[in-house]
Amino acid sequence: MVDRGQTKGIPTVRSRVLLVFGGDSSEHEVSCLTAGGVLRALDRDRFDVTCVGIAKGGRWVAVDEATVRSYAIVDDRLPTVDASLPDAVLVRTVQGADVARVDGDALVDRTPVDVAFALLHGPFGEDGTIQGLFEMMGLRYVGAGVLSSAVCQDKGAMKQQFAVHDLPTGPYVIVTDAQWRADPAACLARIESLTAPWFVKPARGGSSMGITRVTNAQDLPTAIAEARDFDPQVIVEQGIVGAREIECAVIGSFDGRPAASAPGEIDVHTESRFYDFATKYLPDQPVDLVIPADLPYEVARCVQDLAMRAFVALGVEGLARVDTFVYPDGTVILNELNTMPGFTATSMYPKLFEAAGVPYTALVTTLLDLALARPLGLR
Repeated sequence: MVDRGQTKGIPTVRSRVLLVFGGDSSEHEVSCLTAGGVLRALDRDRFDVTCVGIAKGGRWVAVDEATVRSYAIVDDRLPTVDASLPDAVLVRTVQGADVARVDGDALVDRTPVDVAFALLHGPFGEDGTIQGLFEMMGLRYVGAGVLSSAVCQDKGAMKQQFAVHDLPTGPYVIVTDAQWRADPAACLARIESLTAPWFVKPARGGSSMGITRVTNAQDLPTAIAEARDFDPQVIVEQGIVGAREIECAVIGSFDGRPAASAPGEIDVHTESRFYDFATKYLPDQPVDLVIPADLPYEVARCVQDLAMRAFVALGVEGLARVDTFVYPDGTVILNELNTMPGFTATSMYPKLFEAAGVPYTALVTTLLDLALARPLGLR
């Protein structure tokens, strides 16, 4: 068992990290890529690690470090968790939590863990579900808590919270499963009250999975069906024409005041300029990450201020990537806040802090230290 003593919020000895990745969502493969990147970046002078993968279908399995280190895109194929590996379980103990491997009727290789880093994207991982499990297990973890994770995963709930806190965002329509089943025509009429183009999205998805850019109202039902393959609840956003998509990375601190990176810009070199799944994650795509974004000083500060205000207003902890739109006149509005952004070494969130002089390993260490310093229970 490791010594859980701390000095100024930072552990005085080695801590054992539980990496959880994969998951039963459409972003399973992206999560595996993130896990490989984070494992390779861990400061092994500070941290020991135990790896648990969640296979498609939801089984928790024990994964060895070498396998996780090997996760990469090969011939445009993304890695997945091998469901045939031995089952793994999280066990509550008097002092915290253990991870164990299942061997027949026995639990073996029980290992105490101090902090969890759930590198899960999408439902059943980024949405407050696993955060609730960690809370019940008395296990500290990186990132947002139960409520803020759930709110930020649901794009409709998130935008409603933006409105409550007077944070500007674009026009949108929510279409629930019940509404679509009861009266599709009424749903389409609400959507068509927005100005085209429309972006039809799963309300609780990510990584651009199931998203369609629609310019003709006749194509809306097909786009909605595509989104509903990922989530029965759909959000349709009015396209922000003529604006630039600017992103900002936010990180928490030991004194509770978040810090924001310089803004960055995604420059997609296609006619639609749609930042889809392939453009985000596959190699040799027509996209550049411009860091820092070419913005006037006052506009850049506005992006940072709005990002930090959203982080605080929605009760986020640890980290977030905040996506904004910047109009030609300098007006800034929020698109969304992502509580577990892509976190490979080449993802926008780490790249933004790297540009500020915080390398990937130091960023991972800071996030783990913030989690270790956080009190257990209600806060």
